[in-house]
Amino acid sequence: MTLRYVAMPEMDAERLRQGGGDAFGNLPERRVSDGDGVPCRHCLRNVEEGEAYLILAYRPFSSAQPYAETGPIFMHADACPAADRSLLPPILTSSRDYLLRGYSADERIVYGTGGVVPAENLEQRAEELLARPDVAYVHVRSAKYNCYQCRIEAA
Repeated sequence: MTLRYVAMPEMDAERLRQGGGDAFGNLPERRVSDGDGVPCRHCLRNVEEGEAYLILAYRPFSSAQPYAETGPIFMHADACPAADRSLLPPILTSSRDYLLRGYSADERIVYGTGGVVPAENLEQRAEELLARPDVAYVHVRSAKYNCYQCRIEAA
């Protein structure tokens, strides 16, 4: 199985950089990175020390519904290249483990799919989940803070 790593859409990133509101309607907060633990959800790379970034509430779902979790994320304040969908993103190699959770096509959690996975087993577990007929895609989240990282789909 070939995996595809799906980042925040370019249109959403640009709207937020231009002063658009986040999932709660608030303006993103602008900060400068110390280079430690600031993963951009658009390019799926870490924001380097001295680079500006935005903090905002993000809901990676098409609509507000009971399973549409909203939480804090970071992204480069200035334009950054879109992530290469075919390669394991750098932000998924910077922690020891991640929370993976399968979702159905109607954006509901598929119970029994969630769990913390060691980083070296992330792709294998994503493939196992995506092989299930009831799982349309997988969310990767921080195991420590539950922050959304990216979405994984079968290519």
